[in-house]
Amino acid sequence: MRPTAFTLIELLVVISILVMLMAIVFPVFASSREQAQAIACRTNIHQLLLSLHNYEAEHQSLPYGFDFKDGARPPGGYIGNLAFDKLGWWWFHFAGVIPHKSREKPDVLRCPSKKLEDRRLDRNVLCGNYGVNRSLCRTSSAMNSTSLQKPFVGPPLSTSNLHHPGSTLLVVDSGYALISWWQATAEPPVPLDDSYIENTPYVPGLGINKDRSLWPGQTSDAVGGRHPNKTVNIGFADAHADGRQAGDLLVEKTEEGYTNTLLWQIQ
Repeated sequence: MRPTAFTLIELLVVISILVMLMAIVFPVFASSREQAQAIACRTNIHQLLLSLHNYEAEHQSLPYGFDFKDGARPPGGYIGNLAFDKLGWWWFHFAGVIPHKSREKPDVLRCPSKKLEDRRLDRNVLCGNYGVNRSLCRTSSAMNSTSLQKPFVGPPLSTSNLHHPGSTLLVVDSGYALISWWQATAEPPVPLDDSYIENTPYVPGLGINKDRSLWPGQTSDAVGGRHPNKTVNIGFADAHADGRQAGDLLVEKTEEGYTNTLLWQIQ
């Protein structure tokens, strides 16, 4: 009796079925991976919120977003790239969170979903991870010529100063370690000089980003978004974290002023 074997047509049918199954299964796996990364990101933000609130409990205010600290080196050394970052203490230093300098190690300060295309930015913990709201965690002095405005310079606030801490953004997925509502509106009060990287933070996936001046390597993360359906993870001032559509963070200019004032603590 002739041994059984697959004919060429049968092999082609089997291969076609396998290809179709792979086409169905791979997007499911990719989607599951993206969802898992979004959950890990939210967990990171929750841990950062706890650290910030521990600082507040001890010092009766939130930490500075950035402080030169009279030249004193922060724990673990200076963070960033000397070519475009300021040397000093960042909010996470004050909160007792010391970042790993190696990108390959797990780090609560690194978003697992960021999509930076420039290695200088991708390896820099200040870029493409999480930013604090500069309306709350202000800087001790101006960082550049377009940061002289009062809302972002001076002593940081306390959550007790807020009327609605559960609705006020404290930490968020961000293009840089500091972010303000100026980067969430198409019409900021003053033009932003994009030669300073601290002026080009963004809310990943926000529609206005496609028309903004961004640094090379930021476009995919800023325009395409970071999490499924262009959602972002937000840590609120009352210490809870949640996911929102990027568009929910948009600030629009109207005849009466700016919108979304509660979320961003616009003053």
